[in-house]
Amino acid sequence: MTKAERTKQFIIEQVSPIFNKKGVAGTSLSDMTSATGLTKGAIYGNFKDKDSIAIACFQYNLRFLQKGLYKSIATNGEAHHKLTALIQFYLEYYADVAENGGCPLMNSAIEADDAYPLLKEKVKHTMQLWEKELVGILKDSLSKGEISQHIDPVKFSRRFIASIEGGILLAKSMEDPNYFLEVMQGLQEQLDSTLR
Repeated sequence: MTKAERTKQFIIEQVSPIFNKKGVAGTSLSDMTSATGLTKGAIYGNFKDKDSIAIACFQYNLRFLQKGLYKSIATNGEAHHKLTALIQFYLEYYADVAENGGCPLMNSAIEADDAYPLLKEKVKHTMQLWEKELVGILKDSLSKGEISQHIDPVKFSRRFIASIEGGILLAKSMEDPNYFLEVMQGLQEQLDSTLR
């Protein structure tokens, strides 16, 4: 890794939590210089503009969530085991997600909806990939006769994603992690009754 690449990575690591908590509009240049100890010139010498920093930070913040998804996909067993592993990942790391400002996917989706088309496209693509992975897990179990043929993988995956994201939103809004815990318990009960 070159010095320029190390500097760029350092900026992303230091500024990502700020972008996730404050958003693109709320993150100022002084926030970035304070977090990194670098000058304006050093920051913009590594990034074209604020939007390119925001995209890099979004992708960096997503790595954590993608780790949980890929870990669950790698879990042995049918869809029930894999999706349970994903729920357990979120339960285990909810405090870290909350401490870092909430789900970067949801935060970016809300902010980018009308104001940042490039970020909105990245969010949409990420949601599509998440849905595709879950649909793939369910279709695999369907093809093996492990779950009911009445399960619609697309609808089930969308409800699954909405439950996780909605649970995080409720818990963050109410400043009470029990909201997330209750939603995840309900999601687990749905998995147990539907996919077994």
